[in-house]
Amino acid sequence: MKLTGKQSWVFEHKLYVNAEGTAAGPKEKEGPIGHLIDKTYDEMHCYQKNWEMAERQLMDDAISMALSKANLQKSDIDLLLAGDLLNQNVTANYVARELKIPFLCLFGACSTSMESVAIASALVDGGFANRALAATSSHNATAERQFRNPTEYGGQKPDTATSTVTGSGAVVISQEPSQIQITSATVGRVMDLGITDPFDMGSAMAPAAADTIKQHLEDLGRTVDDYDLILTGDLSGIGSPILKDLLKEDGIQLGRKHDDCGLIIYTPDQNVFAGGSGCACSAVVTFSHIFQEMKAGNLQRVLVVATGALLSPMMVQQKETIPTIAHGVVFERAGGES
Repeated sequence: MKLTGKQSWVFEHKLYVNAEGTAAGPKEKEGPIGHLIDKTYDEMHCYQKNWEMAERQLMDDAISMALSKANLQKSDIDLLLAGDLLNQNVTANYVARELKIPFLCLFGACSTSMESVAIASALVDGGFANRALAATSSHNATAERQFRNPTEYGGQKPDTATSTVTGSGAVVISQEPSQIQITSATVGRVMDLGITDPFDMGSAMAPAAADTIKQHLEDLGRTVDDYDLILTGDLSGIGSPILKDLLKEDGIQLGRKHDDCGLIIYTPDQNVFAGGSGCACSAVVTFSHIFQEMKAGNLQRVLVVATGALLSPMMVQQKETIPTIAHGVVFERAGGES
């Protein structure tokens, strides 16, 4: 059975990440992993005339980098799966408009990075595509304008807030051997801790991450020790301790096996409050830093659990609580050709 347990998929065929591409803005460039990102910009507009076009440029860059590394043309890709944070997924849709690749648009908020990888892998595993391209993006200024206030407003934020990552990540997935294999995925459930504050995404998303990790381990009959790293997406400094406490209640000790992309991409002195978030947070960190560590042999098996807050400005104004979700994908070092 490809469906294993209640919510996990174990892929029948060997699936691989043939190439990855990442792009990011100036703050990410200055961060601890900035030197690993394929293309970075020194200014937030990415030489475009507005924020939305800048985000589009970032996704286009990430996809172009992935295709170039794999020595592929757009015509070699059977299916594009992509999404972002903006209304109607305008970044992904407008990029797809130019690529002319058969396209499935996805929205899982910040969990879209692993949602797109999981679904792309399932479609390649099932023979519905030979090569699939999964991509996602976010931009600090576009997210602020849509979900909170434009950056020009200059409003104060609490310490629980996170800084949306300006960037994009893309991967090419197929059955052609490479150094990184995708072996399984766990589809999350929508969870709600009752949080109503859009400036406290870490607290809101922690229960979804805990639920997916717990279910993944149960479905596959594994423990934390079966992984070199269990990486979450955007819990940052607020949500990460909550995640550990929630799992501890179920007898699961993450210990030093856990890290969070929102804590990796920036340093505390970069004015990012609790850390990083956004669709690009988990994508950029995983596809640059984590993949490099795997290729170097420092990590053998990694579970990446991308978390997303499924809110909208209208629902927040109506005092609704914030539903969240987390999707997990297992990457393993295969030792094949890069």
